[in-house]
Amino acid sequence: MRDGVRTTFSVIGTLVVLALIVTAACEPGAASRKTGQPTGDMWQPHWLQRHMWGVPDADPEMLARMNRHYTFMHVGLPKEYIHAESTIEPNDANVAAGGVLYGNHCARCHGTDGLGDDVAAQSLSPSPALLQHMIEHPVAVDQYLLWTISEGGKDFETDMPAFKETLTREQIWKIIAYMRAGFPERVKD
Repeated sequence: MRDGVRTTFSVIGTLVVLALIVTAACEPGAASRKTGQPTGDMWQPHWLQRHMWGVPDADPEMLARMNRHYTFMHVGLPKEYIHAESTIEPNDANVAAGGVLYGNHCARCHGTDGLGDDVAAQSLSPSPALLQHMIEHPVAVDQYLLWTISEGGKDFETDMPAFKETLTREQIWKIIAYMRAGFPERVKD
């Protein structure tokens, strides 16, 4: 009796696999026509294939937010930022000075704790970067942060102002040291 059941399941399994092969062979490119993208996987039926994320499907705010990251990862930094390294020690004095600078230039949009929750942030689209979250991720290397703060977001259609004319590089490095220190409580100036 058991051999008959095994044989039946084996035959059914074989028929299912053959049906999938015939379906894929009879309708090549069905997934491409449905999603507009070649799949490269003829074993996966078109109804399981979907476009997960991309330019046509992305929210405009998400595109603006991700454009800088994409540029950094795929195009690279402008020459003046490629080999830039911090010129300051992340000691208490520099972190405190960075906190004052952050409070004067960044907090009104990015929030006192880098969570983008200040009143000014609510009117911006896309909303300001969540610095406290971002600073913990691999993309937040010093050169990337220096580039972002210096050049602002004009090229990426965000409201981030460019600070290269307002702040010195040393001041920007102090802000970065402050963020890397975890946004400690600032001394009010």
